[in-house]
Amino acid sequence: MPRHHASDLAHRLGEHAEAVCRHYLSNGRRQGNYWTVGDVHNAPGRSMFVRLRPSPKGRPGKWTDAATGQHGDLLDVIRESLGLVDFKDVADEARAFLAMPLPEPDPRLSRAKSVPVPTGSPEASRRLFAMSQPILGTVVETYLRGRGITTLHGTGTLRFHPRCFYRPDDDGPTETWPAMIAAVTDLDGRFTGAHRTWLAPDGTGKAPVDTPRRAMGDLLGHAVRFGVPRNVMAAGEGIETTLSLRCAMPDMAMAAALSAAHLAAILFPPTLRRLYVIRDNDPAGDGARDTLIERAVEAGIEAIVLSPTMEDFNEDLCHLGLDALRASIADQLMRRDRFRYLTRAA
Repeated sequence: MPRHHASDLAHRLGEHAEAVCRHYLSNGRRQGNYWTVGDVHNAPGRSMFVRLRPSPKGRPGKWTDAATGQHGDLLDVIRESLGLVDFKDVADEARAFLAMPLPEPDPRLSRAKSVPVPTGSPEASRRLFAMSQPILGTVVETYLRGRGITTLHGTGTLRFHPRCFYRPDDDGPTETWPAMIAAVTDLDGRFTGAHRTWLAPDGTGKAPVDTPRRAMGDLLGHAVRFGVPRNVMAAGEGIETTLSLRCAMPDMAMAAALSAAHLAAILFPPTLRRLYVIRDNDPAGDGARDTLIERAVEAGIEAIVLSPTMEDFNEDLCHLGLDALRASIADQLMRRDRFRYLTRAA
């Protein structure tokens, strides 16, 4: 990436320095105009200082580790905290983060975090997401890799909560389980809701509860987003199904609408010219496909269906493997997209 592009990304991240620190350096805390943490790998402690506000001494986002003498910007924070190697992955993660809602913290809320909000509201969803942490090195990563999903860069819309409340449908006692928390956003990146997947403590599967997946907030038209859509994107129902296809085409922007009904109603980015509809092999999936295609055509958007060999693309990935998944979708893609997205990923 040209240096000026890197500088632009670092500058944009610096405009939201505290949000970046809360996301990637979650073991730290704010102290005046600085975020303090143990080191750039997010260890607990106070030897690393990240500037949060501009001053004569430097721009926001610049950091120094007093113990080691290391210093850098927020791109370095993303790289080191997530263990990324290629700068392309760092830039993709930064762009994905910048596409998420980045509210400036309200000082009144920081002094009174117990201010109640309606259960299930967008604000409750935002707070839940803010209390969670990046997924790498957690049981969320274990769970996703167990489902064959190994392409995890650019998944800043997913986070991990170690003790997420679960209320049984039968009014039984409230339980706590580890959970994957997904941010639901609108086309402008504003937070509208969250999706929870409760997991077993070791990440080997879902938690043994009646409804291990639940959404909250305002979902209609919105989605869990991976990448920034321009003229081409793919949209599906489930997070794992969408992430499975993303393993084959990591450079294509994708969105998970969370259900068949919500997939049918997903809103289109203004720049979109071609939409790939990620289909599940079930009657509800067929109905969502037909409705979404009709809406896309009316909006002047080319709509193309991607169909799995088995029940969904996660089953294809788990049981047939990544190479077979790529082969199965190759003939379903437009030729230009096959070269642009699939060949590059191979």
